[in-house]
Amino acid sequence: MSANETPVLGPVLSAQHVTKQFRVAGGHITAVDDVSVDFHAGKVLAVVGESGSGKSTLARMLLRLMPVTSGTITYLGKDVTNISGRQLRAYWRDVQAVFQDPFASFNQFFTVGNMLSRSLKLADSSAESNDELIERCLGYVGLKPADALRKYPHQLSGGQRQRVMVARALMMNPKVLLADEATSMLDASLRVSVLNVLTDLRRELGLTVLFITHDIGQACYLADEVVVMEHGLVVERGTTDQVIFSPQNDYTKRLLADVPDLKGSLKSRR
Repeated sequence: MSANETPVLGPVLSAQHVTKQFRVAGGHITAVDDVSVDFHAGKVLAVVGESGSGKSTLARMLLRLMPVTSGTITYLGKDVTNISGRQLRAYWRDVQAVFQDPFASFNQFFTVGNMLSRSLKLADSSAESNDELIERCLGYVGLKPADALRKYPHQLSGGQRQRVMVARALMMNPKVLLADEATSMLDASLRVSVLNVLTDLRRELGLTVLFITHDIGQACYLADEVVVMEHGLVVERGTTDQVIFSPQNDYTKRLLADVPDLKGSLKSRR
């Protein structure tokens, strides 16, 4: 399985001048304000910001889970801002998401095997049996099918549940994987485990990954490029090295100050 079987010219996924406003009594609130961002094939882009920065709203617009107020979203060069029906279902197969709380994504009465089998109804798995596809995708995320398939959600650790959610997304053979605060509910060791899974998937499958997080340390561990958002605006963007070693915005500098050993740890990995 390859996320990019044919070369992609230009961004795989792109948001151009997107704005999201919510109506409130007496007016409106702007959650995302004229944001443009491109996601390139086989790269990891992290969008970083504290709660209320607009990063998750941006993610939901990219997923087409909420409409944009203005602006355009394109996928493989085609406008998908207002698609619906079959076109939207096809888009969701190609652009998969893993969310913050893996436990909430499970039906507590289904085993992992039941849940993954049901999910395959949305996938084109004609080239191989469902069992083969499930086992292969569990293998990609480091889970042994014999151990995982018979278990119920409460029998898995938080990291295992999140790995199952990544495996479920991979079964759709996506081109883009969007992880929205996918590690925020895990302890430190499990966070590193899931980050390493995403790193391996990008390298082995050529996945394009959008990583949404409030933790700039995690973003810089994983990402090729970093976009920093504050109050709905993009306040800084660049390669990971540019953002970490030469931050230009005061807000970015404050985020980096909360991770005092980040520069040293990144240098040691080079």
